[in-house]
Amino acid sequence: MNSASSRKLASRRKKARWEIEAEVFERQALICKAFANSTRLRLLDCLGKRTWGAAELQGELGITKANLSQHIAILKAVGIVGARRNGKQVYFSLLMPEVKSACRLIRGVLRAQIRNGQRLSV
Repeated sequence: MNSASSRKLASRRKKARWEIEAEVFERQALICKAFANSTRLRLLDCLGKRTWGAAELQGELGITKANLSQHIAILKAVGIVGARRNGKQVYFSLLMPEVKSACRLIRGVLRAQIRNGQRLSV
């Protein structure tokens, strides 16, 4: 392989890596958007502990069936939550266990800010 071919190949590889990174950032933005709701964060916290039935989860969160359905749809759309049916009952679980760790990490940072008296200004 001559040097011109090597440069072309290196350029194609660099472009492919850049395209993958661009896709990763786009997906990260979508997931962060899905996280941008306190009810969904509470829902994720529950699902990080175990699988829940829909009615049970609805009761735990104190929300309507329609509201639970909306939140679940958003989390399912980004691939974070999955559902399975057993007869009439629907069960929800986390599809990405890393979400549990990420949420725990963010809450740890926020607790530290609160302990240090820092305020969030948006």
